[in-house]
Amino acid sequence: MAASKASRELFTDGVRAVLQTWPVLQIAVDNGFGGVYGPQKADWLVDVVQQYFHDNADLQQYEVEDFLSQLMDQEFDTVVEDGSLPQVSQSLLQLFAQWQQGALQQLQSAIQALTHNKTQRAKVVAPPTQSDEESDGETQVMECEESSPSISSAPPPPPQDEDDGWTVVRKKK
Repeated sequence: MAASKASRELFTDGVRAVLQTWPVLQIAVDNGFGGVYGPQKADWLVDVVQQYFHDNADLQQYEVEDFLSQLMDQEFDTVVEDGSLPQVSQSLLQLFAQWQQGALQQLQSAIQALTHNKTQRAKVVAPPTQSDEESDGETQVMECEESSPSISSAPPPPPQDEDDGWTVVRKKK
């Protein structure tokens, strides 16, 4: 197994590249799902994931999926249901396998491909509401017409009791 510090940092860069191109994580960070420390949590997530790979031998894809899902839920209050967990887990497993085999050139190429194909991140922005636009300190006065209570000409019929003890309620006209 390649254990040099430089190669380990290369694997960490690979984990960072995979997670930075993962739309779910980026949307969570950009929109504050992790609170004010969301970007720091994303950086921490890189370290935790790479340490998880180093601490656990022979990881299976479902184990990596479960681990990522649990981290996203705990740290970003995000349940990943878009089907991206298998893809992200598989990418991480491939990078780790390349690192273990000492194929550092392939690992570097994969990292460059990931960072080159980085997509634009989505950011959800709430449209300004009318109250936001008009809250310049102006007070609006709402005009209402006074209305008199409507008086019906005939009093409503009294409720009728049925044979079984139920009261029939009729619609007003």
